[in-house]
Amino acid sequence: MQKKIALINDITGFGRCSVAVMAPIISAMKIQAVAVPTAILSAHTQFPTYYFDDYTPRMRDYIQTYKDLDLTFDAIATGFLGSEEQVDIVDDFIRTFRSKSEFVLVDPVMGDYGQLYKTYTPAMCRKMKALVQHADIVTPNLTELCTLLDVPYPTGKITLSELEKMCSDLSQLGPKHIVVTGISLFSQGQLLNFIYNQNEGYRLVMVDKIGVDRSGTGDVISAIVAGMFLNGHTFYESVKKAADFVTKCIFYCERENVPDQWGLPFEMYLGDLMEG
Repeated sequence: MQKKIALINDITGFGRCSVAVMAPIISAMKIQAVAVPTAILSAHTQFPTYYFDDYTPRMRDYIQTYKDLDLTFDAIATGFLGSEEQVDIVDDFIRTFRSKSEFVLVDPVMGDYGQLYKTYTPAMCRKMKALVQHADIVTPNLTELCTLLDVPYPTGKITLSELEKMCSDLSQLGPKHIVVTGISLFSQGQLLNFIYNQNEGYRLVMVDKIGVDRSGTGDVISAIVAGMFLNGHTFYESVKKAADFVTKCIFYCERENVPDQWGLPFEMYLGDLMEG
């Protein structure tokens, strides 16, 4: 039977992020994508104007349908969560559906470059730390990793041994597989993706640092990792595929002068994912 993944994230019309990129990527990998919306946006919040509809008041009723239908999901993947109530709803969703899921992936979208997003109060951070304990896979950047562990963000280069210790500490909370994405403090001109498997040590995926950050990159990475892993690939293979795919998309952006806010033109390379 065809596998399916529940995607808990916002739905944004323009800007290539959230479910708008995750669903087609998952679908290209021959997996059914089932959206659980947290918000509806006409365009993402980096644009000067956008429509925003907070879906929190309707999420419980929306999810109740899946409970009533006795649906099962082969995996669950979460993205940006904007409030404590949303984290509580997602916590309940995971508790309800995870027994028949192969894994739960949590992308703790909390901040970047040592700064948290405005919605991430201390209480919100505590909620996310609790949610991560339900995850089998987490995909934090360095800011989020430090926040989850209550350690200072590094001001200079960070060593591999330091990263391994941090990932080991995080894995003690529950996650078996961790990838710390887009670390730029390690090497000039390159980004490091630090892959950690519980009780197995670490591996590295290095890619060239090209251009500027683009919206939805984390969503693309999470979707590819989730789809590849569900299709039976190793965690390393899943992260490597995601990193290579994103790099190819960014090269296209630079060559074709795609505006930064327009995200990654993943549509150009969906065929690369169709073999899983």
